[in-house]
Amino acid sequence: MQIHEIIDQQTHPIDQSSFVETCRAALDRDGVLVLPGFLQAAALDHIRAEAEATRPQAYFCAQSHSVYLTPPNPDFPADHPANRQVTSSKGCVCDDVVGQGAPLRVLYDAPVFRDFIRRVTGEDGVHPYADPLSSINVHYAERGQELGWHFDNSSFAITLLIQKPDAGARFEYLRDLRDADAGDMNYDGVGDLLDGRTAPDVLPMEPGGLVLFRGRNSIHRVSPNASDTTRILAVLAYNAEPGVALSERARMTFYGRLG
Repeated sequence: MQIHEIIDQQTHPIDQSSFVETCRAALDRDGVLVLPGFLQAAALDHIRAEAEATRPQAYFCAQSHSVYLTPPNPDFPADHPANRQVTSSKGCVCDDVVGQGAPLRVLYDAPVFRDFIRRVTGEDGVHPYADPLSSINVHYAERGQELGWHFDNSSFAITLLIQKPDAGARFEYLRDLRDADAGDMNYDGVGDLLDGRTAPDVLPMEPGGLVLFRGRNSIHRVSPNASDTTRILAVLAYNAEPGVALSERARMTFYGRLG
């Protein structure tokens, strides 16, 4: 597939400065950019079929973690928001399983797409991971599986919803709940969310849509899948600098292997 067969560029002219500026303004204003129908219908079908074909190679795991993705803090009790544990469970197919001619690979490598991401996010550059597993991931969430509440370590995330369950699996978030750069973790706000005293917002996501999300300060989760239809999500990950690899510990945790 060629890039014009993958992106609906009539609706989303990512090479036009006016469209780029509109997208950047929306991301800066809202902390999230949603582009419905970003993928052409044929490309979405192709990606879904490939995801189903590679699903037997997915690494499935369940992990407990804090919302800050940090080790236990001995300065606080176990039930403190800094130490409260949530669960994330999913399957993952890694970059090295995605074929060279696959639509996700063509999209990820396309200079016009990378330039769009760079200009919208304001990053100096967008470079692939140096390790063979982390650049393109396909995530699978079966019935009961979920992504627990957390803040991202990276400044932004790029996702494409490939298949949506019939119930559950909602992307929920609270924008700017902390200021990590200033050292403000907002334990009280996190505790209110975890205890149900604060209701999160729900981000509408439909298959074929692209989402750019700034999750470093905005807490978010995907609620448990309440359907027999698997949620399938593609994650496209870039770095501002070349030569960056996910740590071996992180690769073993998320992927079950180093390469």
